[in-house]
Amino acid sequence: MLNNRQLFLDHMAPTSEFPLMLEIERSEGVYLYNTQGEKLMDLISGIGVSSIGHRHPAVLQAVQEQLDKYLHTMVYGEYVLAPQVELAELLTSHLPKNLNSVYYVNSGSEATEGAMKLAKRYTGRSEIIACKYAYHGSTQGAASLMYPMDYTQAYHPLLPDIKHIEYNVFNDLQLITEATAAVIIETVQGEWGVRKPEACYLRALREKCTRTGTLLIFDEIQAGYGRTGSLWAFEQYEVVPDILLLAKAMGGGMPIGAFVSSQAIMHCLAVNPILGHITTFGGHPVNCAAALATLKTILKEQYIEGVKEKETLFRSLLKHPLIKEVRSAGLMMAMELDSFDRVQKVIYYCLNHGLIVDWFLFNTESVRIAPPLIISKKEIETACAIILDALENAKN
Repeated sequence: MLNNRQLFLDHMAPTSEFPLMLEIERSEGVYLYNTQGEKLMDLISGIGVSSIGHRHPAVLQAVQEQLDKYLHTMVYGEYVLAPQVELAELLTSHLPKNLNSVYYVNSGSEATEGAMKLAKRYTGRSEIIACKYAYHGSTQGAASLMYPMDYTQAYHPLLPDIKHIEYNVFNDLQLITEATAAVIIETVQGEWGVRKPEACYLRALREKCTRTGTLLIFDEIQAGYGRTGSLWAFEQYEVVPDILLLAKAMGGGMPIGAFVSSQAIMHCLAVNPILGHITTFGGHPVNCAAALATLKTILKEQYIEGVKEKETLFRSLLKHPLIKEVRSAGLMMAMELDSFDRVQKVIYYCLNHGLIVDWFLFNTESVRIAPPLIISKKEIETACAIILDALENAKN
């Protein structure tokens, strides 16, 4: 009988020719456990998903309680379902007043797709501007926003009327005109290796969008839910978007995303034509219950309050001649080295010593560090010791 590893290779569609091939049996807190019973500290949170840890008790309880009531009932937006409306109420109560209408989807890519349609429908314009080195998803619309085109060229033609600007370059804001439906931007660029906006950049962007009647879309799919030290990263810059994208950490490990806007803007999806955007499983009751428990837990516990102190601890410990720079926005961090080969050596050394780190899509010279917010100081010290050993090993 074939084992699971061989069945994986035989029947699972590949995403690369070199998958990590970790065979996971269970998870708890900041750890994954393989089939040999070895524990691996998850220092990337499943790429930003498990921010309150794996299998948080509050999330498990909410999922079980909802399982005992009902699962799927009808496509999104037709029935009044308590997990959906309670989550929407709590979510919007912790957002600016104009972000008061939630559309649930299943992932970050779908949140991007919905927001792109919404912006084009509301403004009557077709042009969308995105930043170079940004990642907003892999579906065709979201992939159209990607630049450079290394990961998309093979799938062209994609959507027309897409332009790109440099992140943090003020002069590029002149490309935003009365023909632009929306500018979509990460409040902290993730896949370029954690790049924060410069002082006043987002404010200048907001002002330009307002002057041209362009909708401003903030992608907080990675940066949201406390990762940068505030519930939403945009709070730190005192700039409010017209549309907000959420996913990843939103569900506490369950698949859910959302795009959030004002009732006035969102209403255009319901008329001329009706059903302008529909989804079968968006807002699944179990996933909404998990997301509600996740948000309640983040608001109740002191996870966000500890982010900056933990960020400082990481930065104080990650000192080594091979480290060119450590960039961070809370517990969203990039440790830059000198080559992808060196990064790979660090990743595999860490993996063989019980620690999971990763690289970035558009920055292969940096190591990704984005642990669950619940990570303890002792666990940070343990993780950094392994990383420093990995760097010593990578010197050769």
